[in-house]
Amino acid sequence: MWFLAYHHCCLFALNAFVSWIVFTDYDMHALIIVEKAKYIYIAGFFLTVSPDSIQLVAEHAAATNKVFMMNLSAPFICEVFRDAQEKALPYVDYIFGNETEARTFAKVRGWETENVEEIALKISQLPKASGTHKKITVITQGCDPVVVADDGKVKTFPVILLPKEKLVDTNGAGDAFVGGFLSQLVQEKNIDECVRAACYAANVVIQRSGCTYPEKPDFN
Repeated sequence: MWFLAYHHCCLFALNAFVSWIVFTDYDMHALIIVEKAKYIYIAGFFLTVSPDSIQLVAEHAAATNKVFMMNLSAPFICEVFRDAQEKALPYVDYIFGNETEARTFAKVRGWETENVEEIALKISQLPKASGTHKKITVITQGCDPVVVADDGKVKTFPVILLPKEKLVDTNGAGDAFVGGFLSQLVQEKNIDECVRAACYAANVVIQRSGCTYPEKPDFN
């Protein structure tokens, strides 16, 4: 299943447990949308469905100077689907994850550290297939600061603290975080603004049951 956000031609690929999907079988309409997209984000879970589709889109993004992004998604993705993940990584410009996923990523590669800042930096320094865009790593840590590794430097950002009694459901918080981040990235905002929107979106979601939102946002 593809969810398409047309604002600034941003394309999202979400795993919908449909193993029959192969990108090359899509009709011309879907291919035209991919051609128009400037930003492409694919959840790591899609590695369990069609890694060939990911690779095709990743190579297209590199060849056409588009921004390609992925999420580590879950520790088991880093373990069981390491080979497919490894193949896609050189094409990834932004990689998202949480601290558990980041530590698992490091462990399976034999990195002798559990320090999230060090791991984020090492991920950002992995080889790139194209020199057009640098690789940026964004790691969340629950109520601890967000870690961003960019251009050989690490920066941390405080999250919006929430009283325990207001915490309802953390499901969807990571997806909301990425959505908030991308909402600013496609508007060419700086990293600080992207993280600010990401933290806002995650904060809203964890105060509600399920990944739901109020009718109108109050982000400004």
